[in-house]
Amino acid sequence: MLRKSSALLAAAALLPLGATAHSAAAAPATAAPTAACTYTPAVPADNFKGIPVFDPVKAAKPYSATLRTSQGAITFRALTDKAPCTTYSFKFLAQRDYFDRSHCHRLTTARIYVLQCGDPTGTGSGGPGYSFPDENLTGATYPAGTVAMANAGPNTNGSQFFFVWKDTKLSPAYTPFGRVTAGLDVLQKIAAGGEDDQNNPGDGFPTLPVNIKNVRVKNG
Repeated sequence: MLRKSSALLAAAALLPLGATAHSAAAAPATAAPTAACTYTPAVPADNFKGIPVFDPVKAAKPYSATLRTSQGAITFRALTDKAPCTTYSFKFLAQRDYFDRSHCHRLTTARIYVLQCGDPTGTGSGGPGYSFPDENLTGATYPAGTVAMANAGPNTNGSQFFFVWKDTKLSPAYTPFGRVTAGLDVLQKIAAGGEDDQNNPGDGFPTLPVNIKNVRVKNG
């Protein structure tokens, strides 16, 4: 998924999830990324919280994250063994309240089935002020319950991510980094509410507002 909706649905097989009307991202399913995990300064820098410094020991520690939203709670298990660079970044941002009081700005209900979040500007063009490489892409699939990065092309991951609420066929271009363990019913309720088609038919702002109150990380 490309970050912007144009990118997200630019191709049914590609999910440009980085931005609402324009967004996309992932690497090999191994315990360590194929490329070194480096967070590179990038624009934009919305709600800037700093740039993380990768620590492989801390990154390997398992955790789960719960997003408390206006439609209910969604919990996922982070794939720290398969996408440590991505999960380390998500944890870094979540622990600094980066996602708090933001909203999920994009819902797709045709050809691809995702809810896109993680942009503090709510426009689909926002980012945390840094980018990092794809990982966990080899053989990547996107069944319901997958949490993956949106991007604007290879190795452009930032803060935007998406939940897959129904089995979706995508090219392996978006780093899968989590698996929903509770709240898939919440995602499906949001999807059933529909969207406004502002980007394309079946691609727009969710009719049911999805405001993220906070994100809590639980180690272990």
